[in-house]
Amino acid sequence: MIIINNLNLPLDADFENLNPFVAKALKTNENNIISAKLYKKSVDARRKNDVHFCCSVVAEIKYEQRLIKNCKNALPFTEKEYIWQKCKVMPKYRPVVVGFGPAGMFCALTLARAGIKPIVIERGSSVENRTKAVNNFFAGGKLNPECNVQFGEGGAGTFSDGKLTTGIKNPKCRTVIKTLYEMGADKKILTDAKPHIGTDVLVKVVKNIRKEIISLGGEILFDTRLDNINFIEQKVISITTNGDQIPCDIIVLATGHSARDTYKMLYDSGVEMVQKPFAVGVRIEHLAKDINKALYGEFYNHPSLSAADYKLACHLENGRGVYTFCMCPGGEVINASSQIGGIAVNGMSNSDRDGINSNSALLVGVETNDFPSGNLLAGCELQEKIEKAAYAIAKGKVPVNTVGNFVFGKKFEITNIVPTVKPDYVFSDFSEIFPSFVIDSLKKGIKEFGKKIKGYDDESAVLVAPETRSSAPVRILRGEDLQSVSFSGLYPCGEGAGYAGGIVSAAVDGMTVAEEIINRLNKD
Repeated sequence: MIIINNLNLPLDADFENLNPFVAKALKTNENNIISAKLYKKSVDARRKNDVHFCCSVVAEIKYEQRLIKNCKNALPFTEKEYIWQKCKVMPKYRPVVVGFGPAGMFCALTLARAGIKPIVIERGSSVENRTKAVNNFFAGGKLNPECNVQFGEGGAGTFSDGKLTTGIKNPKCRTVIKTLYEMGADKKILTDAKPHIGTDVLVKVVKNIRKEIISLGGEILFDTRLDNINFIEQKVISITTNGDQIPCDIIVLATGHSARDTYKMLYDSGVEMVQKPFAVGVRIEHLAKDINKALYGEFYNHPSLSAADYKLACHLENGRGVYTFCMCPGGEVINASSQIGGIAVNGMSNSDRDGINSNSALLVGVETNDFPSGNLLAGCELQEKIEKAAYAIAKGKVPVNTVGNFVFGKKFEITNIVPTVKPDYVFSDFSEIFPSFVIDSLKKGIKEFGKKIKGYDDESAVLVAPETRSSAPVRILRGEDLQSVSFSGLYPCGEGAGYAGGIVSAAVDGMTVAEEIINRLNKD
């Protein structure tokens, strides 16, 4: 088998018959190609008059040793399959996984496939009940602080775009994506260079992962919040949840980045943590067709192309970094609040990405010296301060503005771009929400990005505030054995612990922690 990288294919290429393209690349007859299948595909839109796909293709060919020399981008190919570990020694108590987002799900799945039967506790509801609660909130109902966009089965990623891009190079990334496909995601996630699942499909995928864990003897306890971890002589002995104690000596803490009450409980218990930089800002919405035209040129309407995405970053003269994050092509902005009296927003899109608007987070880096104090939880305090200010100024609705008003001082007016956030929004002065350095940096960043994407700084573009939950404001310290440096048996894991940044990296961290637990048990 060989892989041919950087193979340029036209937008109307037949991906069911790649033999002619492989033969041309290898300078050989098509009869010498036994099979060829797509391995990875991305859109190359650097030249607007020549938008095409850049692909990696895996092929089985005759005369491999000879023909591979005809193409500088051809290499021998082998893909090592991930082997799910088995546990030879069962623990005295069943391990407890706290949180059922990507990290918790893949940790529990790895433990269950090893023969261990984990107990998973999740403060929110099952994805079925959670969807009802979220939809009710979007329709104007009351916020449930225990079950919302942040808390519940699947974690915060369930109500997002379901992006599977990651900057880490761990080979388990491929295993995560394959597993998500096996659990119901579209096959295209196996080949897209920027794969995504979509909120509508994620609900099914999450449910199927739950079913598999249960079929292997695992147990999922929904509507069950971690209230306390009990220790004796620096070792975990049990947890307290909903007033009951569950004996255990292994706890995987995969709570996500919004469980501020859990951070407070850990801090009070003496679990060692450090402050961590994060970012805050807004969601910016443009018409999807305008972003498509700006990035795809005359090909913007081609049926082979989905809604265009972008990723932008700049370093300002004031020393601040501004960047886009979690771009949702053809998506909507959602009210992602999880605390009564606070507002937070996020982005979401379905699998087809066919909404009228496209949006992304537009964020400004916040360093630890920007925090209001040296308290370990000062980052949480800053996030809460911004969210409460947003709630107060908008009187419980979601604050919005336009680029025309915010950046250029023009009269506020909603024109051709209508905010998508539900249930209600109101025009607001962002200077009463964010620190001045955030306001200044956002304005300058929008102008800079307008130089990179035509129309990015269009006056009609809508800004929705605040985006505060891009990452955790603390890191829970762990050693080389992945256990807390403070307590034996406690395994901080995933985004909430400060060790991941997205669905795939969180899932990989969950698997890695599970492997460490299995190896530890097998040695005992």
